[in-house]
Amino acid sequence: MTEARATLLDNYRFNAVATSGHAIVVDGDKKTGNSPMELVLIGLCGCTGYDVASILRKKREPFSSLEVRATAERAASPPSAYTDIRLIYRVGGNVSHKAVEDAVKLSEEKYCSVSAMLKKTAKITFEIEYVTD
Repeated sequence: MTEARATLLDNYRFNAVATSGHAIVVDGDKKTGNSPMELVLIGLCGCTGYDVASILRKKREPFSSLEVRATAERAASPPSAYTDIRLIYRVGGNVSHKAVEDAVKLSEEKYCSVSAMLKKTAKITFEIEYVTD
């Protein structure tokens, strides 16, 4: 089981800690920390990034860098859930394009639990950019 708690510090700023014990600042006003909805996107990028890196390593693909970015649109009215999310994977190294595409699809379709939850409210699309180091 995973647990989390957020303790109000002041105004709309919280100190948040989960089962791992790592603390972060969550700020509804975005003045001193990420907002909760920003953290959702960060979680998505981290989740799918972990999957892609893990799959590429298992395939022994020689990637030298990986960055996952997200842009998102939210509904106009509350609860203002994400409706459209675009993921951009930037991969460096002498890596097989097919291996990267397969890894991204496996993350999206099978492994990324954050993506699985967000798909219930948002259309998630992706693109892959290959960079030279």
